[in-house]
Amino acid sequence: MQPIRFELDAHHDHVELNQLLKLVGLCDSGGAGKALVASGAVRVDGQVELRKTCKIRAGQRVSCEGVQIQVFAAP
Repeated sequence: MQPIRFELDAHHDHVELNQLLKLVGLCDSGGAGKALVASGAVRVDGQVELRKTCKIRAGQRVSCEGVQIQVFAAP
């Protein structure tokens, strides 16, 4: 599984799941991210996640389409 490291902005403690998928390039828009989540193709910490705007925080891992996203806090 290909890893991607995503660093949260220093002013935010989370990112919405659909936006994360867009920001790392797995989809073209937030709407496409919502559709991807709704399809059941996205896992958060190993569990299927169907909440399109769930808050992803530092330390969590998101996987989708053979890609694993590791979320880190800004230093």
